[in-house]
Amino acid sequence: MPTLNNYGGLNAEYSNYKNSRFVILPVPYDETSTWGKGADRGPKALIEASQVMELYDIESDSEPYKAGIFTDKPVLEKATPEKMVQAVEKRVSEHLKNKKIVALLGGEHSVSFGAIKANALKEKISVLHLDAHSDMRDSFHGSIYNHGCVMARAKDLCPIVQVGIRSMDISEKKNINKKSIFFASDIYNKKDWIKKCVSFLKDKVYISLDLDVFDPSVLPSTGTPEPGGLDWYLVQDLLEATIKTKKIVGFDVVELAPNKIDKASDFLAAKLVYKIISYINKYGK
Repeated sequence: MPTLNNYGGLNAEYSNYKNSRFVILPVPYDETSTWGKGADRGPKALIEASQVMELYDIESDSEPYKAGIFTDKPVLEKATPEKMVQAVEKRVSEHLKNKKIVALLGGEHSVSFGAIKANALKEKISVLHLDAHSDMRDSFHGSIYNHGCVMARAKDLCPIVQVGIRSMDISEKKNINKKSIFFASDIYNKKDWIKKCVSFLKDKVYISLDLDVFDPSVLPSTGTPEPGGLDWYLVQDLLEATIKTKKIVGFDVVELAPNKIDKASDFLAAKLVYKIISYINKYGK
């Protein structure tokens, strides 16, 4: 029987831990966000939307769920950003030891660092960061683990390629790598930049995807929407080009802030996770 707590509503045959290639790890954390609240409800809304998702993927002509998708219990540590990061790192590390690919569901973007760190300590990786914001502050609101600092922390561990950026504080300019940042204004409605972007990545890649990389007309339900974002197919083109040639060690989809009126954002986020899984299965790395 389908289980509502499982991503995709998968039955036990395709959602048991032992036989699953993928692990869905919800992290409903929203303690450092500075404008719209609600990202702590994101993982639940995403999983609920996934219940009505068709499990056949047209583009890959496949049923990705058959690789097995286990939905783990949420990481609920909320005492401090530091302790939350430690809790996420510990849980992700446990799954990596069992050779699982972890899909982290946020929550605000600060949740990503624990997963990035777990993967970076295991092997040499780079991070593909899709976001409206550069998240390169050294510290924000008294913490180096604030959501506005997540890529500054990741940069301490591995190279980063940033895509879709269209908002940043002047203090962040010193931390960005001008050669490997693709501003939204430079890439909108173009595809000739994708090959160059992928070439900057190492052979093993962690994908961190803040949903506000999408234009608000595509996905409005996020805590810090910014005009001038990317559309669904441009993001898909980048993801497919990356996954086709690189080994994806893990990924996250964060910053969904659901509301009662807009269910399309929840569904987009759910299908995005499934699309990434389908690409990983299709290209077999």
